[in-house]
Amino acid sequence: MEPMLVQSDPKHQLIQPNALHQYNVTEADVPLSCPMPGMFLWNSHPKVYLAIEQTGWAKCPYCGAEYTLKSAAR
Repeated sequence: MEPMLVQSDPKHQLIQPNALHQYNVTEADVPLSCPMPGMFLWNSHPKVYLAIEQTGWAKCPYCGAEYTLKSAAR
């Protein structure tokens, strides 16, 4: 049996990659990649991993999307 991909899983609703230019992400999204796992991949750029842990902010060199790391409520 092949592993289930997010794109094939009917429980997940995929979003259009590069449709927004700013995304809020959490520690659950680390390691962060653009496009993110919940995005359609067929019309996007190659996956690139973004270092967001130290500064809390990262920008994709391909599409210019900006990611802000939001801390979990304590």
